[in-house]
Amino acid sequence: MYLNRAIVIGNLTRDPELKSLPSGIQVCTFSVATNRVWKDKAGVRQESADYHNIVVFGRQAETAAQYLRKGSGVLVEGRMQTRSWDGPDGKKNYRTEIVADRVQFGNRAQGGAANASTAPTPSGNASEGKQQEVPPMETIEYPAEEINLDDIPF
Repeated sequence: MYLNRAIVIGNLTRDPELKSLPSGIQVCTFSVATNRVWKDKAGVRQESADYHNIVVFGRQAETAAQYLRKGSGVLVEGRMQTRSWDGPDGKKNYRTEIVADRVQFGNRAQGGAANASTAPTPSGNASEGKQQEVPPMETIEYPAEEINLDDIPF
């Protein structure tokens, strides 16, 4: 059995680009950054970032281009694929990317152009420069009582 599956959760490093194939199918490309934190042998905290190229096709491509912006959180599920082509200098170029089967939107980017372009103003005219105030999200209050493991029936 073989499996080619990639799941990436991260933030967009740039705004998505939407293009059309000659057949009329929409293609959206963007890049997602993920980070990793660990402690080295000396106990010093280390951090590194990886960047993943994402390609989305069809209706999902249109939706991703419409709602995602640089800094937006996203979960992408798909398969890894490497393309190759001959460059103008005759050199062979390669690009490994994730061809997305599923794109799930996360939190929106805080501030910046993403909120200004997508948030409607009270008058309905986004070009006036006024932003609509977003109400704070409700939080769930959990009881502070202790749970006794002997009380759990399984």
